[in-house]
Amino acid sequence: MLNNIDKYLRFLDNLIMGNEELSRFIVIDQGIRFGKPCIKGTRITVGDILQWLSEGISVPEILGDYPLLQEIHIFAALAFAARREEITEVVEFV
Repeated sequence: MLNNIDKYLRFLDNLIMGNEELSRFIVIDQGIRFGKPCIKGTRITVGDILQWLSEGISVPEILGDYPLLQEIHIFAALAFAARREEITEVVEFV
């Protein structure tokens, strides 16, 4: 049986999430949660999911508490955050 990290890595191997793939799961709309990236069809932000995971809440617990979410949404949030981190750059103001 695969653990969650193995599932996530396998998921990323099978589905390289570019902007088009991420847009199937993540939406940014100024009218929803002030434009924060949210899981499509919900008001749950990528940040919410990252916060829950960082607090040690398991994926099954999150899915149990939020029945609109599916495991793929958790993985999409992680992929979105990883991609955003890759494109972040430091800009010095002089």
